[in-house]
Amino acid sequence: MRDQNLALIFFLKNNRPGKNGELPIYFRITIGGKRIETSTSKYVLAENWDSKKGRIKIKTTEACSINGYLDTLRAKVFETESLLIRKQIPVNMENYRDYFYGKAETPAMILEVFTEHNIRMQMLIGKEFTKATLKKYKTTFKHVQDFIKHKYKKKDLPVTNINIKFLNDLDFHIRTVKNCNNNSSVKYVRNFGKIVRWCYSNDLIEKDPFVHYKAKFHEVVIEPLDQAELQRIKEVEPATERLMLVRDLYLFSCYTGLAYVDLEKLTPDNISIGIDGRRWIFTHRQKTEVPSNIPLLPVAEQILEKYSDHPKSLQAGKLLPVLSNQKLNTYLKELADICRIKKHITFHTARHTFATTVTLANGVPMESVSKMLGHRSIRTTQHYAKIVDQKVGQDMERLRQQLDAATAKKQLSSS
Repeated sequence: MRDQNLALIFFLKNNRPGKNGELPIYFRITIGGKRIETSTSKYVLAENWDSKKGRIKIKTTEACSINGYLDTLRAKVFETESLLIRKQIPVNMENYRDYFYGKAETPAMILEVFTEHNIRMQMLIGKEFTKATLKKYKTTFKHVQDFIKHKYKKKDLPVTNINIKFLNDLDFHIRTVKNCNNNSSVKYVRNFGKIVRWCYSNDLIEKDPFVHYKAKFHEVVIEPLDQAELQRIKEVEPATERLMLVRDLYLFSCYTGLAYVDLEKLTPDNISIGIDGRRWIFTHRQKTEVPSNIPLLPVAEQILEKYSDHPKSLQAGKLLPVLSNQKLNTYLKELADICRIKKHITFHTARHTFATTVTLANGVPMESVSKMLGHRSIRTTQHYAKIVDQKVGQDMERLRQQLDAATAKKQLSSS
């Protein structure tokens, strides 16, 4: 990229005469107001020098040899500029000096750095990361790779190309060419942000362009089941064993608030006696590593008992024979149709149902719900647990009764 204009001149250093009164020939390269001066190690008498052309003006054999050398230097100067442009490296004095004098290291490349990140993440699965997290970064890598190929017609680019324009163009590419919605697009660009911040912290790029990245997530409203819908799922008797298992797993999440990834990893070791003398689930949320301790409600207890000797559970050492998240979400659509539920149901709606219909709507304080959900901040719980109208109505009815009682008491005392 030609960020700044390059200028070259050859000139004589008058203050450093050599033998026989000859003056040294120097060349000066100027880029963006910065310059470097270097001796050519060649000498000439001042009267034989053409300052306008930057050449020796006599035609001797030695003069022709020196002029040829100057031409070679001139070609190298502009070839170095062309090399930076071809490599998509900004043409500034710092980059130019390194390449011209052969000091430049091979520049770090975006996809090479990203590949190394994903390899390290792969090695830490089960320790610091999950397979699902790695899958997200592999998908992000593919989007960045396709973007570079589509936009720049190249297989890879130096990390020095990453700036706010690069990020905005990547965002636009994912939205249009990849046809992703707003939240998916922002998620992929922010995933790429981990790679960019690593480059910045390791001095591979001068600035963190994410300071200027303004795209935001749109709030997604997930509708929990209301009490009537939850009751229909509890009462339904699916005709197949497959749908019966799906119903039970979904209900277990509705009455424990566990996300799929936390439900799937539950083992008998996660069940213990709580402070109230009853059985609790003691676990840590995989997403946040925050403790999530949940007293077992009767519905959840019954489901655990039902599958306590299931062959798949016993073989895997797990509490429940959990299907893949993809299969669960597919089968839940069938279950919703059978139960005449028009809402879009995924397994994650069970967690929202626990937060609203099962707990908050029945008077469980927000702080307790937040603790059971394993949230770091109650603000997250407030997003999850939209207070249902029924709960608002109940609260206002209690207030109304209190006000009526106070009014009646005042009237009685004044009579």
